[in-house]
Amino acid sequence: MQIADYCREVEAYLCRKNDGHLIRIVGLSFDLVSAWASRGVPLRIACRGIDRYVERYYAKGPRRRPVRIDFCEADVLEAFDEWRRTTGLAADAAAGTGNDGDRLGGRRLSGLSLPAHLERALRRLTSARASGALDATFDRVLDEVSRELDAARQTAGGVRGAARQALVERLAALDREMLRALRLTLDEASRAALTREAEEDLTAFRAGMAADVFARARDAAVDRLLRERFGLPTVAFL
Repeated sequence: MQIADYCREVEAYLCRKNDGHLIRIVGLSFDLVSAWASRGVPLRIACRGIDRYVERYYAKGPRRRPVRIDFCEADVLEAFDEWRRTTGLAADAAAGTGNDGDRLGGRRLSGLSLPAHLERALRRLTSARASGALDATFDRVLDEVSRELDAARQTAGGVRGAARQALVERLAALDREMLRALRLTLDEASRAALTREAEEDLTAFRAGMAADVFARARDAAVDRLLRERFGLPTVAFL
């Protein structure tokens, strides 16, 4: 996608979020959004960042004026950082530098404590089930994950050392099991569509990636799209 087209897509998306009020992306705003495109921020991730800002804006009460794209930059870049970490791109870039690709400034990616992470994961699982977006055949998986998360929540605040590490590893395993089961509920056309979307998001980075690195990043991007589509949480404690 050309930079001008990228900017127009962002402009159109922001217009929809502003209930049809069009604020042109020109001048410094155009330079700002162009920089996102040049850095490889996928359009989908830019929209997710805009969503975050708009959600906070709505939460403050009745809106008085339309949102400008400039106000959304911090959220867009934060969403981009998260996407890079979940796809492994940040870890790959940090290889050999001594930086932990799954951390930012020594903090967990989610920024939450383990008990808070478990609480949020359980809430999102409940919401996902209530949404009706998931096939009934997936209920068994949701029940199992919810049961283990609930049990872990009872002790998470007091676990230390090896016990805590074992819990973190179990959460990662549960996350993989949940995604594996979810993939099995998709038909071939849906899987192919998600793969195309993931590859499109990675376009800006593909040329510099080895085949195996790209394959891992694509799989991680598909997992992220699956979570978004069905409203599922990241169970792993990242």
